[in-house]
Amino acid sequence: MWIGIALAASGCMPERREMIEVDGVKYNKNARIDPQYRRQRVKYSGVGQPGSIVVNTNEKFLYLVEDDGWATRYGVGVGQAGLSLKGRARIGRKAEWPSWTPTENMMRRKPRLVQYAGGVPGGPDNPLGARALYLYRGDEDTMFRLHGTNEPWSIGRAVSSGCVRLLNDDVIDLYERTPVGTSVLVI
Repeated sequence: MWIGIALAASGCMPERREMIEVDGVKYNKNARIDPQYRRQRVKYSGVGQPGSIVVNTNEKFLYLVEDDGWATRYGVGVGQAGLSLKGRARIGRKAEWPSWTPTENMMRRKPRLVQYAGGVPGGPDNPLGARALYLYRGDEDTMFRLHGTNEPWSIGRAVSSGCVRLLNDDVIDLYERTPVGTSVLVI
């Protein structure tokens, strides 16, 4: 017993690693997020007017464009190859602790999702996380979202079915700072 206490106190205990598998790839669920994907205010010289959102899917960053060459940058998880929205949209509506229902295409690609065909109520176990911003083109819902996640290890990766996921703290911040009608450009 004393050896275990001494090892624990000295930091020599092996780290308990809880592995999960997503689409055949194993991840350490307790993995730390790379610091570059933490929310931060950065100099910004890209496209977009102040108040707009720019999502760079290659970089895995979302920028909330501000005045005077600045932006708030958020790390994001993005859609797998071929599953991402590209181009312009706008925030058509917003929801706190949104419910989620997989689309027909998602259930076709991943039959295990059929069990959720009736929907998943909002809450901490919901894949859309704490908030969702629904992307529209004209009056049509694109079925793509900027949303939170209960899988923080996925930030900085291409793992979703097309939506853009943020840490729950980050999506709450973005939700509070962006009104319905905000312009979104996904590049």
